[in-house]
Formats: sequence, structure tokens, C-alpha cells
Amino acid sequence: MSPDTETPEAEAEAEAAETPTDAAREAVRDRFGAELGDAVVDSHITVGHTLWVRVTAEAWRTAGQVARDHLGCRWFDFLSAIDWLPSPYGRYEDDGLSPPKDIDATIVTGVAGGETRFQVFARVVNVVDQTDIIIKADVPDDSLAVASWMPLYDGADWHERETWEMFGIGFEGHPGLRHIYLPGDFEGNPLRKDFPLIARMVKPWPGIIDVEPMPADDEPADEPAADDATATGGGEAP
Repeated sequence: MSPDTETPEAEAEAEAAETPTDAAREAVRDRFGAELGDAVVDSHITVGHTLWVRVTAEAWRTAGQVARDHLGCRWFDFLSAIDWLPSPYGRYEDDGLSPPKDIDATIVTGVAGGETRFQVFARVVNVVDQTDIIIKADVPDDSLAVASWMPLYDGADWHERETWEMFGIGFEGHPGLRHIYLPGDFEGNPLRKDFPLIARMVKPWPGIIDVEPMPADDEPADEPAADDATATGGGEAP
């Protein structure tokens, strides 16, 4: 059969053969899915780099437990959140004191998708097999809270406190959500996209206006200063 008369099945097989794969991360993803079932909403593999798995908010803590107890991910790397809302103020570093008036407020989430404005995510690692997994979950819009990972990883303590402080996301079961960086009476959450950067409204982002001119290439070089003897008309000592 000539190449011009290949069947669709043969073309699909040829295309699949050319697609790069990551067997190790695919195995982790499949094991994760077998343990959590329908709680796994989506996943994404960056070949040779990272596995992302998105789970339901209700399964957030269970997902961490599966990663620890069934996948051997005993090392906790980080936990944080992201606000997918486009900033209503635009990009201060681009627009200075005049943010755009018409901003597309459409929320577009990253890999493995999402359905809410806020997501939490955490990375844990199996240091023996040298495999890692980034678990993410949509944060419910009504409660803005998920279960704490403190019962699973002690290292989640300050990460959850920082996420609560900066994004306003609660962690149910955390023994002491309180400020780390901000004063106790501080109002607002600075890493939310709709939190105004007042300092940038008063003064543009450094580098937009406060730029010193570079010296011109054709400027004459400074004349060397005359030494004291030359300046006073004296010469060498006899």
C-alpha cells in the first residue's frame, strides 16, 4: 500500500508513535487515578519535567494522603494558591499611571484546567524514585476553603498560613491561621488580583520613568588632573 493510500488507523498510529511519552509519570498518574477514581478531574504531563493532577476540592486532603502513603511522596516541597482573575488595574509595569479601561475579565486557568477563580496547589516528591507530582484543586467560590494538609505534612503549616494571609483562602483543621508578614489588623489580601497596589498608583513602576540616561559615546574623556608641581609651575627637584 502506498503512503498516499494509508488508512486513518495507520495515520493515527504513526502520529502516536511520534508523540513523546513519559512512562514514569504516566504510571504515577494512573496509580493516582486508580486510588482516587472520579475525584481526579484532569491531569497534564510535561514530558520529562512535571505531572499535574487536578482533583475535586472535597478530595484535596485525600489526594495528599494518597501521594504520601501510596506513591511514596514523603517530601513536602510547597503549597500555595493562584488567583486566575485578570487584574482590573492592568499591568502597572507596562501602563504606569494609566491602566487600560477595557480589560477582558475572562478567567483562563492553567494546565489541567479549572472552574473557579482560586486554586490551591502543592508539590510533593518521592525522593527514592525521583518522581514528583503537583496536585491542584479548585477552591469553592462560596466557602473559599479546603481541608488542611497539616495532618499529613508538618511543613504545610506556614505555607497554609501564608496562603490564607495573601489570598484569603481558609484551611479547615489548621490549628492556627494567623499572620506571618502583615500586621494583625491588616485588611485585604495582597496577592489577590483585585488588591490595589497603591504605591504604584502614586508612583509608576521603577524603570518606566525613573531611568537615568546612558552617557553618550562621543562625549570627550575627562582631562587628567595636573599634579601639584605642574599646576604651580615647578619642576623636578635638583
